[in-house]
Amino acid sequence: MRKPNFFIIGAPKCGTTSLASWLSEHPNIYMSPIKEPHFYNTDLRDVRIRDPKEYERLFRGASDKHIAVGEASVFYLFSKVAVPRIEKEHPGARYIVMVRNPIDMAYSLWDQFVFSGVEHISSFEEAWRLSEERAAGRAALPWTRDPRLLDYKSVCRLGEQVERLLNVVPKERVLVVILDDMKADPRSQYLRVLDFLGVPDDGRTEFPVHNPAKERRWPGLGRAVQMFLTARRRLGLPGFNTGLLSKLDKLNTRYRPRPPLSPNMRRAMADYFRDDVRLLGQMIERDLSHWLQQD
Repeated sequence: MRKPNFFIIGAPKCGTTSLASWLSEHPNIYMSPIKEPHFYNTDLRDVRIRDPKEYERLFRGASDKHIAVGEASVFYLFSKVAVPRIEKEHPGARYIVMVRNPIDMAYSLWDQFVFSGVEHISSFEEAWRLSEERAAGRAALPWTRDPRLLDYKSVCRLGEQVERLLNVVPKERVLVVILDDMKADPRSQYLRVLDFLGVPDDGRTEFPVHNPAKERRWPGLGRAVQMFLTARRRLGLPGFNTGLLSKLDKLNTRYRPRPPLSPNMRRAMADYFRDDVRLLGQMIERDLSHWLQQD
């Protein structure tokens, strides 16, 4: 059975869903049918697949034609144990890291968690101030698998995380893709990824965006679904495939642009992330100082 030889390890809200979707359609690339198994981040409680046999089955569809076999779990980069575990089980694996301005990343991540029903704080500024509480495992809903993932300050310190990665993995096995670059010229960044994975160009010219900003029409319904799913998981009840939850989710979703952050909030966040942005720039040899400039 084929095993993964590359991993998209983060970061959340940095374009990983779009990239994974594009790669999954390449004839020489096999992507796990479950995008985020989160099998290796065992220091976090957001582990979707725990059984090694179940994880192996994710790749049973891979064949000899698939030069690159991979999965995408966005919290592997934040985890302190995921990459060392991968290195032990899959020596020589390649890592794709997607990054963006941490100010926008934090705001987008909060928005996504509100949409998914695991974040109950409807004000981003208030949620930002609760980061230290979340880091300690507090100030979260009962069905939130790991309150530490709501610690937007820590989750979005990408410089620290990339530095930790490069202390474990040689630089030649790591590709960092900046979301700004992918938005500006998706084909050139896509070709960078294909070259990194050693697969030929499939001629893709269309690059649809996946997982854009959205909100719940009825937030209470979204929270009720999360409560149901949590109860089912904790009681060990089997899943069901009626499609009802999928239909409810689609009905309860509408897409809209994300309101801008206030200038004061952006300024405070720029001050917080300044040293980490500088570190990330050093790690990838790019000047990222414009991320911290005020519009």
